[in-house]
Amino acid sequence: MKIPSRIEPLVNDGLVDGVIRQLMSGKEATVYVVYCGDEVRCAKVYKEANKRSFRQSVDYTEGRKVKNSRRARAMEKGTKFGRKEQEEAWQSAEVDALYRLAAAGVRVPKPYNFLEGVLLMELVTDENGEAAPRLNDVMPTPEQAREYHQTMMTQVVRMLCAGVVHGDLSEYNVLISSDGPVIIDLPQAVDAAGNNHASKMLERDVNNLTNFFGRFAPELCATEYGKEIWSLYESGELHPEVSLTGRFIRSEKQVDVGSVMREVDDARAEDAAKRRFKLEMGK
Repeated sequence: MKIPSRIEPLVNDGLVDGVIRQLMSGKEATVYVVYCGDEVRCAKVYKEANKRSFRQSVDYTEGRKVKNSRRARAMEKGTKFGRKEQEEAWQSAEVDALYRLAAAGVRVPKPYNFLEGVLLMELVTDENGEAAPRLNDVMPTPEQAREYHQTMMTQVVRMLCAGVVHGDLSEYNVLISSDGPVIIDLPQAVDAAGNNHASKMLERDVNNLTNFFGRFAPELCATEYGKEIWSLYESGELHPEVSLTGRFIRSEKQVDVGSVMREVDDARAEDAAKRRFKLEMGK
């Protein structure tokens, strides 16, 4: 196959020796199967912002830190330079997440290199050595559905323990390799501690998977793993080997509104007193 222009820099740098075929083209990238020496890997070529259907959302980018203040100001103002920097930050978010999650033992493709908008990573394969199918393309038995669901809940936990929420996890972002599910497509991954939408996104991720597997094992639809996992995370009790039950007990304790309002009033009074003190000291 003729080498796409976007992959030519990797060929020139000796990272890729040849392109075998296009594997898929999605809303944010086109993926190719490539030769790298004696190994077969895949190259994910990110589409330019104006050519992809998945738009960046403040829900996803909230909490992402930009160390360079000039870049941060440009991105905030939306200048041409800022848009370019924002695009690079969006792409590198997946690279950063992959390295972090791989180190945490999460089942993700191993990343190798990232150059000029192209991510070179492991090609996930099935038992025949062919490119692994997406979860939405398989028909698991009830036993497999339960097994895969349990595996995915474990992966969600490990991701959260590493401080990451996928943000767009579903049967379309999971591959079924020769030894089970592998999570892919992470450019929209969010920081669990720095994003106010993280709990909502995690619960949505879990519900997406549960609804899919529930088509083959209906009893899974009665579980509440998302709420359970986030509750354990908030309480500091979540760890990679935690035993989940799929149940979530809601607090029946009534909120003491009066007590809460008194605390708010006390905080406001204290803040007002500090401001008065500063004014008097400045005279």
